[in-house]
Amino acid sequence: MDTRSKILNAEAVPRACTVVTGAFDMVLAEDARELAGVRASHPNRPLVAVVLPLPEGLLPQRARAELVAALRMVDYVVIADDAAPDALLASLEPAQLVRLEAAQAVRKRQLMEHVHRRQTS
Repeated sequence: MDTRSKILNAEAVPRACTVVTGAFDMVLAEDARELAGVRASHPNRPLVAVVLPLPEGLLPQRARAELVAALRMVDYVVIADDAAPDALLASLEPAQLVRLEAAQAVRKRQLMEHVHRRQTS
C-alpha cells in the first residue's frame, strides 16, 4: 500500500475518530509505542494523526506526514495549516484528542543532546 494515500484533507476524514497531534519531526520507538497504546484504547475508532507546523523542523511538513503515515496503527494523516491548527482540530470533531507535541519535543531534545555528547566525547 502506498502510505501517501493515507494523507487526506480534513473534510475526507471520518468524524468521531481519535485524533493525535504532533510534530512527528522524527518518529522514535517511543512515539510508535505511544500511538499503538492510543490505538489499542479504542481499536474500532479510526486513528488520525495531525501533523502540526514546525518552522524549524528537521524535515518539511509533507515528509513528516509521510513518515507518520507509514505507521501501521495510523489510519489517516492530516497536515495542519500554519494559520489555524485549532480550527482544524475543531472541524475534525474528535471523540478523543491526544496531544503529543510536548512529549515529542522532549524526546527530540534528549536524542539530539545524546548525539551531541557522543560526538564530543
